Amino acid sequence: MSFVPQTPQRPVPGAYFASPVKGRDAIPQITYGRDDPFDDLDDRSALAPDVSQEDTPAKRQQETMTKVGRASKTINQVLDNEAHYPEIDAYIGQGMSSEYDVYSTPVYAPFEQLKSYLIPDKIFEHYNRAQLSTMMGLFADIGHAWITIDNACYMWDYTNPNPELIGFEEQPNTITAVRLVTPRPGVFVNAIHRLLVVATTVEMILVGVSIEKLATGAQSATLYQTKMTIPVKGMRVDFIESSGASGRVFFAGKGDIDVYEFTYQQEERWFSNRCAKVNHTSKGLYSLTPVFAFGSKETPEHTIQLVFDETRNLLYTLSSSSSIRIFHLKNDGTLPVVYTSTLKSLLSSIGHMTSPSELITPEMKLVSISPISSHEASKLHLMITTSTGCRVYMSATSSYGSTITDASTAPSSMQVQHVRFPPKETPSSLSQPRDRVNDPASNQQNTPAPMSSANSQAFNTSSKALKPTRTATRYAPGYFFCLVPSDIQHRPDRLFASSPDTGQNGRPSDQPRASRFCEAGQWFQLDSRVEDIGLCSKPFAAQMRPQGFANELAMQYDQPSTEIAILTSSGVHTYRRRRLVDLFAAAIRSSGGDAGLETEVKRFIRLYGRSETCASALGVICGQSLNLTSDSRSARITDPEILEHARNAFIEYGGKPHLNENAVVDQSVPVIDTVRPSPRHEGLALYISRLVRSIWKNRISINGTILTATGFPTILPTVPLEKLRDIQKDLVQLQDFLAQNKTFIEGLTGPDALRQVSTKQEEIALQAEHRALHSLVLLLGNMIEGVSFVLVLFEERLEEILMALSPETRIQVKELTFEDLFGSMEGKRLAKELVKAIVNRNITNGSNVDTVAEALRRKCGSFCSAEDVILFKAQEQVKRAAGLEPSSEFARNLLNESLRLFKQVTTHISMDQLQWAVNQYIPLQFFAGAIQLALDVAQDMDKKDRALSWIADGRPEQDPRSEAFARRRICYNLIHQVIESLDRAAAGSPKAQDIMTQSNNYNAPGNVDMTARRVAEAYAVIDSSGDRVFQTDLYDWYLAQGQADRLLRLQSSYIITYLEQKATEDSEHADLLWKYHLQHNQFHEAAGIQMELAKSPFVLKLDRRIEYLSQAKANASTHTSGVGRQTRQTLIRETSDLLDVAQIQDELLQRLKVDPRMTDAQRHVVDEKLNGAIQSLSVLYNEFADQAEYYDLSLLIYQAADHRNPNDIRSTWQNFFESIHMKATEQGQVQPWEMIADKVRSLAPRLNLSESIFPVPDLIPLLERYAYEHQRKVGSPTWVVDIFIDLQVPYESIFPVLEGIFYNNEIPFHGVARRVIAEHIIYITQRWLHDSMRGVGKMFGGETNAMAVSETLLALEQSGIFNNHKTEDCAALRMTIDQMLR
Repeated sequence: MSFVPQTPQRPVPGAYFASPVKGRDAIPQITYGRDDPFDDLDDRSALAPDVSQEDTPAKRQQETMTKVGRASKTINQVLDNEAHYPEIDAYIGQGMSSEYDVYSTPVYAPFEQLKSYLIPDKIFEHYNRAQLSTMMGLFADIGHAWITIDNACYMWDYTNPNPELIGFEEQPNTITAVRLVTPRPGVFVNAIHRLLVVATTVEMILVGVSIEKLATGAQSATLYQTKMTIPVKGMRVDFIESSGASGRVFFAGKGDIDVYEFTYQQEERWFSNRCAKVNHTSKGLYSLTPVFAFGSKETPEHTIQLVFDETRNLLYTLSSSSSIRIFHLKNDGTLPVVYTSTLKSLLSSIGHMTSPSELITPEMKLVSISPISSHEASKLHLMITTSTGCRVYMSATSSYGSTITDASTAPSSMQVQHVRFPPKETPSSLSQPRDRVNDPASNQQNTPAPMSSANSQAFNTSSKALKPTRTATRYAPGYFFCLVPSDIQHRPDRLFASSPDTGQNGRPSDQPRASRFCEAGQWFQLDSRVEDIGLCSKPFAAQMRPQGFANELAMQYDQPSTEIAILTSSGVHTYRRRRLVDLFAAAIRSSGGDAGLETEVKRFIRLYGRSETCASALGVICGQSLNLTSDSRSARITDPEILEHARNAFIEYGGKPHLNENAVVDQSVPVIDTVRPSPRHEGLALYISRLVRSIWKNRISINGTILTATGFPTILPTVPLEKLRDIQKDLVQLQDFLAQNKTFIEGLTGPDALRQVSTKQEEIALQAEHRALHSLVLLLGNMIEGVSFVLVLFEERLEEILMALSPETRIQVKELTFEDLFGSMEGKRLAKELVKAIVNRNITNGSNVDTVAEALRRKCGSFCSAEDVILFKAQEQVKRAAGLEPSSEFARNLLNESLRLFKQVTTHISMDQLQWAVNQYIPLQFFAGAIQLALDVAQDMDKKDRALSWIADGRPEQDPRSEAFARRRICYNLIHQVIESLDRAAAGSPKAQDIMTQSNNYNAPGNVDMTARRVAEAYAVIDSSGDRVFQTDLYDWYLAQGQADRLLRLQSSYIITYLEQKATEDSEHADLLWKYHLQHNQFHEAAGIQMELAKSPFVLKLDRRIEYLSQAKANASTHTSGVGRQTRQTLIRETSDLLDVAQIQDELLQRLKVDPRMTDAQRHVVDEKLNGAIQSLSVLYNEFADQAEYYDLSLLIYQAADHRNPNDIRSTWQNFFESIHMKATEQGQVQPWEMIADKVRSLAPRLNLSESIFPVPDLIPLLERYAYEHQRKVGSPTWVVDIFIDLQVPYESIFPVLEGIFYNNEIPFHGVARRVIAEHIIYITQRWLHDSMRGVGKMFGGETNAMAVSETLLALEQSGIFNNHKTEDCAALRMTIDQMLR
């Protein structure tokens, strides 16, 4: 039963969706693996007819790689999209903003507290003995805290519950500042990783710090004296900053606004000390003396903060008067002030951008500055935090007003780009009900509720939530930590922490740019005053350029989350940035049930989209989400309920594939390619790409600095092997999930899903979804095995494996990337080469090939299959045989065994492997084996004989079947190489030469040498092959090599078929065909081919065609066994007739060439027309013979055409005689009658004295009249009669004609003129009598004829036309005849 939808479906243009859905019964059962019933949809439209393809393992491997290539393209697109994540400038644009998502519960909170570490008791013991001053701070990047107590500085590992104090107590002066910096390259030994810069009231000291990473992951520090100090007596040093790249150290203090540098070098030089102090602000004598404000009641302006932007070489200072000075570190080492921004100018710039606000007033102070690197933003340079909690984003510009883009350009001004106001005042921001928001008691409300929405359109410019701000810190890519003192005296600080909402900032939005700055914030109530904030982890950077830099989503699974350490008087508290996957896990954990789950998932989809939701769900399912345990440890979430919720979210909320009907305009693009896969597929691609992003484009290896024993550098992995194992573990978890849930995931469920579609659009969309998901699943498997393969490579010592490869392959392997290894045919090929090298290396070292191959199969099966094992065994047999005498029986057995093994896996043998085997077989004289192997591989490449059908169809161009022939031909070319080697080997063996020349008789006698035997074996394989494609290619190759004679010696039944096919192509092949028949005494067949050649449309000259006809006539006349007489006579007749026509045409051609009436152009036309194909008699007569007045040839044409019209014939003869007379008269060389006589004598035999074409009754009167009228008394009086007598025309035919002329008495032979005819009668009678008397038989042919002659003679006597002498002769002749009659 079918149901008709109420609203008709709109058809897609050009897609013919009205066609019915495939029958349900015809749908094959889908399997989850490499064999896929939807494979035919890979590269064709779902509606296109299925084209038969070869179903071989090699073909399936190629198709699999095509699918994997599609998935690789998807991964590349995802990585490219993530690399183009908006830069900060895109959502922190010109203007202002005040929107925050401040959550009252920790579900969507951007940070979470990890651990709290108490200050060790030893510190308090030292602290209690303090006399003057103490300071505390963090070296968070090495996990240490520090405290100064008067003249001593102590460091300790705050993560260690019982740390060892590292003290610096070797100087007597009070310490005013401490900083851990990176040393200048080349100054200290490599063991010194950092420098501890200690500033006292008298001097500044550099202390070397060596850092060692412990097995627990913590770091230990050891201090070393450097004896590098500079005097600072008389000035106060409170702030120290350094350049990480150059190691330069800058410092300033609260006594003035000057900036100094602590210079140091390895040793003293002529004009510089080992250490020095340089004032980059004041010059001359003034720079050497401290400034004292005697009598002044106001505190002089002084520096309160010093920060350095490494990427732009800019040093910023913030003064007590809220002025900002920019110093530019030039290439020559100088540090001039390039710009100063006062509070007044800043307020003026802000006033042009925002409306009046009580937070932006002259009374406010600037409390901190934070540089923004060029890697993070191209326009923004600096973030300023005011005492009212506002953040001001500044950009520095050059003198031309353009943004600074490189470190060599000094800024000349600063512009306000964006003002970020504090969040709204909330109860959590004004009061402190708990120790921290993350207190479990605050989780009573399950549904997270943001205090303000990022979609709000109104700006809140009066919030006092962050007023007064004591200090603030910013870390990339925008983590903001603001310290607000408590309103109540002696209450601890409150911390406001916010971070960009990466998921929302990266989504396309229709809102103005200024309102796209989405931030999530939260409040932390601290236990005491904050002393320092430090970054524990590496500074965040998804990419080292603004675009893509801030993409935290891409880094979720690649690097640990950013951790921040906050030092208070009670201890160190660490906080971690929560990833989107952690937020999703928290959201579904707090949902409370199915209804709540739906609400949370839909909320997540609304905020971050379905694709990110699916990717996050996969992260939770695969154990990527972290949760704090009761003992404050981070652990992966394994709660079955949470995992099941995530599974439901991925399966049920993954969306649907979408067919873009607007993209289907014509049939140039397959309809299936216009389908956009579902967000579920995009989420899967996102998750996979984020797992492998750190390795995808990386090469698998790099050269190390240590050389091996062979002098080559060691090969090191570009990615630590432990990280590869972690990635592989995550990929395996994903693979397991997809395999276990394939029946529930739409697109992997198989054909059962097609039963639920109602339209053709839905069916195609589902097919496209399956294609996309299945490709990713295949790529996922390749990734897992590819990582295993890389691990195997380094376990087996890659540098030694590379030595076994060719130099070219070695270079290619070194350039091989993980992307190529996972998803390209070239990567697969190189992997096979490496596997072969591994096996060979282990075999050389004495290992068994089965053991080695089995180990490889367990770890990376697709790189070393069961077929590969057989190949390795076969190759091993060949190598063993190569070390023996080729003629030995053992070597022969090994070669035969290798061939047997090779033949088991012919479908898996690559061209390189086949080439190797053939090249090994040839020097071992295993010619027959090499040929047989190549034949088997070629046959298995094309089991359906698509190449043969392509050849049979005339080899059409642009036919897909030609690819099958091209693949087979590669194998055949190897056979050609074997044959060439055979020929060279046979050249030195007379016996082998004899065998090769014995047509197809390769049975080598027992007394032949070994070479002859090998030649016989090889040619026996060649000629016994039933591969017609090979035979065709072989014969083509023989011809191309100029060895056509080899074809003539063959007795294969296919050679005739081959030559017959080739004979239709050109005359050379047709010549081979009739020569082959002649060689085998098949004369009748040869004659037929020759006659067809003469009639063929090939470009052949007429003389060549006449030659073919002449040979055909001769061959047809020769007896051929098995050919009947009638058949032979028919061919003879046809050949003779055609030969006559050809000869007439040739005579026409020759005459026309020399005919003076012809022009050169006409001769050219005639040559093109006649000197080629044999024309019809009609063409020869009408276009040439008749037009040219060649009457003799016209008569020949009459004869050949059996034209019997007497009038035409008589007229032609008449014209012929007249033309001859005129020609002879014009030439004047011979008498006309002589020329006519000669022409008639030569023409008559060619006409066979035909009664119709050579009509004696007509010709004699014509000639007699001509002789009487034009040639009287010229030449012999009886020349006319002599012509016919010479032509052996019977007297019985001549005599009646003359008798008739005499009796007719017609002009001109009437009256006395009849005497000429009478004389001719007497002459013919005398000749007849004479010949009769000499011959045997009856007189005059009989008594009747004799009596008729006698009567005619009597009539002549009685006519009275003779004179007496003639009358007597006539009477005497008559009497002789009468006597003979008696």
